[in-house]
Amino acid sequence: MRTICALAGLIAAVLLPAGAQATLLDYVGECVPFARAASGIQIYGDAWTWWDKAAGQYARGDSPRPGAVIVFARSSRLPLGHVAVVSRIVEARVVMVTHANWSRVNGSRGHAEQDVTLTDVSPGNDWSQVKVWYRDTAGLGSSVYPVYGFIYGTPVAHRAPAAQPSPELTGRQPDYVGALIDAYR
Repeated sequence: MRTICALAGLIAAVLLPAGAQATLLDYVGECVPFARAASGIQIYGDAWTWWDKAAGQYARGDSPRPGAVIVFARSSRLPLGHVAVVSRIVEARVVMVTHANWSRVNGSRGHAEQDVTLTDVSPGNDWSQVKVWYRDTAGLGSSVYPVYGFIYGTPVAHRAPAAQPSPELTGRQPDYVGALIDAYR
């Protein structure tokens, strides 16, 4: 792990202008390491495995909270699942997430996106199915994704460290109106 961190620091030092510091939003890569850094929740492995791995370590539930990780189940469209971090609550069935490796940015995947609209489309209003804003369509994608639930940064029985979400999890002026328009269009 130290080697990976050192390598990331070396890459950032080479790629960034002198005096510039890498931020969470400069990240390019997979969703899992990004979610771990953004949420402070220390779980490892493919995204879809996070739900079961959180049992006994972190509190879990079916209600979004800022800083919580939403865990997408494996599906034909997401064979490894997906994880994203709730950045804002907009209303009961609409939140914003910050995540990586979803939309294409400048033609490539892996980039971080901040305050992206995610809406609950489950028949029971229980966050078991969601739609996610997708940059290529400039709106909510048409796919519905199954979700296991939310992992909160609260340790269970002191088996895991308390999570400290990144201060870059949300922006200063998220587009609440745009999020609602996307969700109910």
